[in-house]
Amino acid sequence: MVSTHPTGVKHSGSQYLPQTSVNANLSPNQELLPLSARVHNHDFLEIGGCDVTTLVKRFGSPLYILDEETLRSACQQYRDAFKQYYKGESQVLYASKAWNCLAVCAIAASEELGIDVASGGELYTALQAGVSPDKIYLHNNNKSREELIFAIESGCTIVVDNWHELRTLVEIVETLYTTSLQFPRLLLRLTPGIECHTHEYIRTGQLDSKFGFDPNQLEELFSFISKQSALNCVGLHAHIGSQIFERQPHRDLAALMVQWLRQAAKYGLKLTELNVGGGLGIKYIESDDPPSIEEWVKPICEVIQQACAVENLPLPKLLCEPGRSLIATACVTAYTIGSSKVIPKIRTYVAVDGGMSDNPRSITYQAVYRAVVANKMSSPLTETVTIAGKHCESGDILIHNALLPKTEPQDILVVMGTGAYNYSMASNYNRLPRPAAVLVANGEANLILQRETYQDLIRQDCLPERLKNSH
Repeated sequence: MVSTHPTGVKHSGSQYLPQTSVNANLSPNQELLPLSARVHNHDFLEIGGCDVTTLVKRFGSPLYILDEETLRSACQQYRDAFKQYYKGESQVLYASKAWNCLAVCAIAASEELGIDVASGGELYTALQAGVSPDKIYLHNNNKSREELIFAIESGCTIVVDNWHELRTLVEIVETLYTTSLQFPRLLLRLTPGIECHTHEYIRTGQLDSKFGFDPNQLEELFSFISKQSALNCVGLHAHIGSQIFERQPHRDLAALMVQWLRQAAKYGLKLTELNVGGGLGIKYIESDDPPSIEEWVKPICEVIQQACAVENLPLPKLLCEPGRSLIATACVTAYTIGSSKVIPKIRTYVAVDGGMSDNPRSITYQAVYRAVVANKMSSPLTETVTIAGKHCESGDILIHNALLPKTEPQDILVVMGTGAYNYSMASNYNRLPRPAAVLVANGEANLILQRETYQDLIRQDCLPERLKNSH
């Protein structure tokens, strides 16, 4: 019997394809597969004009496949929406913690986006990708002294998270730097106390959070900043979480941040930037219904402009920092199916050649995904199976109750929406080498991350002399 979609409509893997004939201006975060996904006449999935099964033969599996069209479209939609709906200056930043590598940073920068980084390593990568330092913003709730000095000397903006960091910056500047040309540009991160319905691990706006200054200390904070001539504080930052579908929390945040601007002005602080964070969710499964990029941007711009008019404040430079909604649906992960195990009347396990080391979100956040079989796109979905990873861990399950056609060893399973927090959180658990990644566009595939080798796994190992040949 053919399995059905939860709505009762019979379907195959082809059902997940973007409906480009219905709407040519698709918002990538509302699609399951990349915008360029098609099924060619041999019933195989292709992305960016490249046959996925051919990519696996050429580059191996697991394999991250990044669609350049989808990534660029998301960048352009954010950029253009702010230009359309905001009368002041704006700047979209890519929150690169979602996936920070040279190629992704370079693509974002080529679309006029800045880069939000969360460590010295991400900062170094963005600089090496050619991103202008004046478009890089450094986050982190516990930046090291070395990271702060690196940020100052690179010329990027520092998003200050707490009192310890603020006082450390004062000490660094007063000790090492004497000219205003080297005074760092700062944003102050504040905790807004706005909660939203998302996983507790990715909720950052509530008062009980490790991030940001307590809003009850605003007067003390602004008073302190106003007395520090060596610190160039230019604005405020707040972020309420990730994978958010609700619209009202972002409207509330925008209004609140204008109130903070008004309070700062009482201390003589001329703050010219507001960073409202990111957090727009994506479609991981059919029932997910996130707002489009435009639907997220428009009300934020409207609220900021209305609130500034009421308070008689000039429009600040408006920044946001989307990550997941830029990169997640632009990428899929291709696996090769191996063994299977049927437990009668209980469950059927189908194992792939990757798992929690290349996608830790399922075991960490109980994240849910959809998958297709790239070489059987039009086959009816006749089996409900559990997709298991190959790691020595019972919890290494990528997808529970996946609807698939009948599978066989060597079939190519494609898991959708893996661009955010997959490679960036990948590990070498069980000493599995991390996968390769390719960028696809116009029928061409370019390697952007090489597959690790066994030699790479021991590259940092050190064997003391007394242990060599001791056995």
